[in-house]
Amino acid sequence: MTAGTLTAPAPRPRQHVPGFPRRDRCLIMGIVNVTPDSFSDGGTYLAAASAIQHGLALARSGADIIDVGGESTRPGASRVTAAGELRRVLPVVRELSAAGLTVTIDTTRSRVAEAALAAGAAGINDVSGGLADPAMARLAAGAHVPYIAMHWRGPSRDMQQRAVYADVVTEVTAELRARLESLLHAGVDRRQVVLDPGLGFAKQPAHNWQLLNRLADLRALGQPVLIGASRKAFLGAVLRSGGHAPAPPARDMATAAVSALAAAAGAYCVRVHDIPATLDAVRVAAEWTAPHSDPAPPKEGQ
Repeated sequence: MTAGTLTAPAPRPRQHVPGFPRRDRCLIMGIVNVTPDSFSDGGTYLAAASAIQHGLALARSGADIIDVGGESTRPGASRVTAAGELRRVLPVVRELSAAGLTVTIDTTRSRVAEAALAAGAAGINDVSGGLADPAMARLAAGAHVPYIAMHWRGPSRDMQQRAVYADVVTEVTAELRARLESLLHAGVDRRQVVLDPGLGFAKQPAHNWQLLNRLADLRALGQPVLIGASRKAFLGAVLRSGGHAPAPPARDMATAAVSALAAAAGAYCVRVHDIPATLDAVRVAAEWTAPHSDPAPPKEGQ
């Protein structure tokens, strides 16, 4: 490759997770935070009616999966009770599922996940990868649903104190491999496991960029990879101007840039707040990595 030449990655077979939509591009997971304290939109969709309308709007904009969560996992967040989490999420999961949407439940509690699945959820998004609740793996195995396992080193209250690595990519990959082996041992179907490196969870900004830059190392585990960079602080740090980082919603274009690059590098799904820009981004990435033959020469007389 000569200097100044940009070359697309070699095309790879598109992975499919049974239970999730099949697309010829990176999937888009839209975020519905039914919480008062999420870092980007806490309180905006705390009422069930507004959360339901937001989920429907995300789907109309092009989201393939709607991820409903009732507990903030931002750094320093306090836990909500299981009963409180259930009150927040179940009406939303029930209505969005009844509308025909593919819904995942964002929770670390098997009790909440089980109730959400009964209410129509199609899969589980567990930021602890099963470490917070030993019963979660058994539930996912028995339910035969997609299970997203994120890299996790501990609860939100002190997770950033655990952001100590000699080689973040090697260590995160090894820890995700161990989680994958544990899940498979519990009976979870390998075809339904999606791995998430946990950007921002026990990670400093440089750690997040290293993980994104070496996405191939994570994909070498053989599982679909989900990337959740949307509006996070490490993007705000890049966009900082005059000593101030932009507010989370002003980070959507940066999020779309990460989504395009991650999709081109083989990410299976991106989890985002803003859908339209992300949809454009992953469509461009799909075209960028698709095989293209030379156009046929024009016929004589054309």
